[in-house]
Amino acid sequence: MMQATVHIPVLETARLRLRVPKLDDFEHWAAFFATPRSVYEGGPLDRAAAWDFWAADVALWQLRGYGAFGVEDRATGAYLGEVGIYQKAHFPGPELGWFVVPEAEGKGIAFEAASAVRDWIRDTLGWTRIISIIDPDNARSIALGLRLGGVIDPTLPGTDPGDVVIRHDLAPAGQTDTPLSEALA
Repeated sequence: MMQATVHIPVLETARLRLRVPKLDDFEHWAAFFATPRSVYEGGPLDRAAAWDFWAADVALWQLRGYGAFGVEDRATGAYLGEVGIYQKAHFPGPELGWFVVPEAEGKGIAFEAASAVRDWIRDTLGWTRIISIIDPDNARSIALGLRLGGVIDPTLPGTDPGDVVIRHDLAPAGQTDTPLSEALA
């Protein structure tokens, strides 16, 4: 039986193109998960485990109709990372998350890409909230979540004890808020 093909949009910002993940993107994941930098994401992982992780994230587009975007430089086409909506089976709901290659760190790439995805979630999916689940020791990701306008909400569940959960309220000013259970359904 053939499955329908899911349309994955292309989002563009001043510097970035967010597009369908490509097989070549995996090499960057494998390199990242081979290093201690991946500790906040459940790593380090060997190549096979990194593949399982990456492939599961890519499959979200087919399974849920949303997922992660590959992020590339519009001028050069260079791969810069991945930003999008993640939702593994044990997650309390969809999560806005990000990953950038070392060369892209500290340049506002993750902020620019995550802002575009956040706006796409609001404008296209119609969600009024999404969360980011962050290891409490990952100060840079916590700072980014807050810079995106999120707030730390200790009442929301993460995936591990002690997770910092950042709530991103996406409803335009004056719009009635959707209960979190509906927004994350």
